[in-house]
Amino acid sequence: MKRILFVCTGNTCRSPMAEALLRKLAQERGVPIEVKSAGVSTMDGLPVSRHAAEVLRKRRIDHGGKSNALDPGAVEWADLVLTMTASHKRSLLQWFPEAVEKTYTLKEFVHLDESTLADIEKLEQLYTEMHMKQALGGQLTDEERSELLLLERKIPSFDIADPFGGPLEEYDRCAQEIEAALLKLLDRLEK
Repeated sequence: MKRILFVCTGNTCRSPMAEALLRKLAQERGVPIEVKSAGVSTMDGLPVSRHAAEVLRKRRIDHGGKSNALDPGAVEWADLVLTMTASHKRSLLQWFPEAVEKTYTLKEFVHLDESTLADIEKLEQLYTEMHMKQALGGQLTDEERSELLLLERKIPSFDIADPFGGPLEEYDRCAQEIEAALLKLLDRLEK
């Protein structure tokens, strides 16, 4: 049985929606999983946001859980850690570098292919070169800068925007984006 941990900022919007949606979708497909969620910048016991709860109710999902602060036990428990943004992933890996092999953004995990991986690797090399050159008082060549900009436009965003404080429609769009990624996640887990 796969154990999946979803991570966002406050664990009151995106990650609890992902947790509840995946639990329901996996149950409907008969995929055995355990799911939890946590926040990188929260405290234990906060309620799920009103709009997140409403979006889930519309999908006939009750989420009575409370927020959980990300802790070593949750990271150790998980076989797979899926964050809502690259920033969450960086924060988590700063605190728990041992989780690097099992931590991805949700959209990164479900959309990765060989071509995208190669583009990301090349972009990371260019960023490293740029930082090294800047530290030594230099800069990228025009060719390197053009390639960097091309790769930045080509690589899809792996972030799911935070609906916090927005209208119900924004939460619903967020849930739809999460649900689409979760369906692809289940496809991967069933293979």
